Amino acid sequence: MPEIHVPTAGQLAWQSAEFGLFVHFGLNSVHGREWSDGTLPAGSFDPADLDAAAWARTAVDVGARYLILTAKHHDGFCLWQTATTDYSVASSPWKEGRGDVVAEVALACRDAGIGFGIYLSPWDRNAECYDDPQAYSEFYARQLSELCTRYGPLVEIWFDGAGSDGYVYDWERIISVIDEHQPDAMVFNMGRPTIRWVGNENGLAADPVEYVVDRTHLSNYTAKSIDMGEAAYLPPECDVSIRRGWFWHPDDEPKTVDHLMAIMYGSIGMGANLLLNVPPTPRGVFDPADVQRLAEWRTEWDRRFGSPIAAQVERDGAEWLVRFAQPTRIDHLRLREDLTAGQRITAHEVVADADADADPEVIAEGLTVGQGRIHAFPAREVTELRIRVRGEGATLTEVTGFLTGHETIPQPPEGYEAPTDAPLA
Repeated sequence: MPEIHVPTAGQLAWQSAEFGLFVHFGLNSVHGREWSDGTLPAGSFDPADLDAAAWARTAVDVGARYLILTAKHHDGFCLWQTATTDYSVASSPWKEGRGDVVAEVALACRDAGIGFGIYLSPWDRNAECYDDPQAYSEFYARQLSELCTRYGPLVEIWFDGAGSDGYVYDWERIISVIDEHQPDAMVFNMGRPTIRWVGNENGLAADPVEYVVDRTHLSNYTAKSIDMGEAAYLPPECDVSIRRGWFWHPDDEPKTVDHLMAIMYGSIGMGANLLLNVPPTPRGVFDPADVQRLAEWRTEWDRRFGSPIAAQVERDGAEWLVRFAQPTRIDHLRLREDLTAGQRITAHEVVADADADADPEVIAEGLTVGQGRIHAFPAREVTELRIRVRGEGATLTEVTGFLTGHETIPQPPEGYEAPTDAPLA
């Protein structure tokens, strides 16, 4: 059996949140770029209709429990009033150079009752000191200090590995800022992470979803990985954009409801967190087409999973016995594992009871369960189920049935296939 690592209370709380919104916003939004090189004029940033409160309301409406903002992308343009560089909102005409996007979004999230986090790109294509790793690490630590001390509690700090292959940051200096000012924040993927990237930008996890790993993928643009030195409890987050691009483009459009449902099943339904990007327009508002698609998606999500059928779960020798209060027709099950003592289930199968309208059979099976595992199968009436699990000390805390009208897991369109567990380089 693999070594057991116990999660912190903060990691368990983050996992239970399950779903957040990502917001990519900045100079790239204005110029229709995904990556820019740090030379786009700061004076072109003027989101006259910026409405952070509406962003937060949209997050709440779709069921997200936290929101991550790109405070600085790879171009180095800062969305807050920083003392480290002139390449920021202070050099823009927006609010006569006195605006602070980070402050507005932090306040909006606080008022809406959801967590707030920041993306601070390690790679900076504008900073003159970037060619000097030690000088840049101090520069970067000062930026991180500003963000960690001005805007209240941060639920997550996102370190994107893009552009950093071969670069040596002073992570001890950088992480010391978080230790001092935001010790409860989850740290994404680099430095001294407490959560990790799933390894693709399709929003999909693959079975098994293992919470204990000794390395993580660096970025979507290299086969390199980050060797942790030793195994640690690092649950994954699946990031994906509602559109093709991470930043808003006028010729782009949101994914279909079916595609978004496939992403939900392939992330939250596999036991990983989902971080769904919704990019504002250059004027600082969410595109109405995206807001409508999110509402349609949430409506379908609630239609399928808004009427859970609870069951009693108890251990029965080497199995778990699941009893419904009366004969119940279902086509989906959601399983949850007790993670307080670490992830322990390495395989499981669900066997339908002999009193159903069909002979006993395995109706669902898989490897890990974790925070939550969703199975779909042909609809049938059940009163009892038996669940066989593999894993010493494993405990199921929830088995919930649903009658959704769908008997299979939706699949993404071609080009967005679920990833396989390719070995990390």
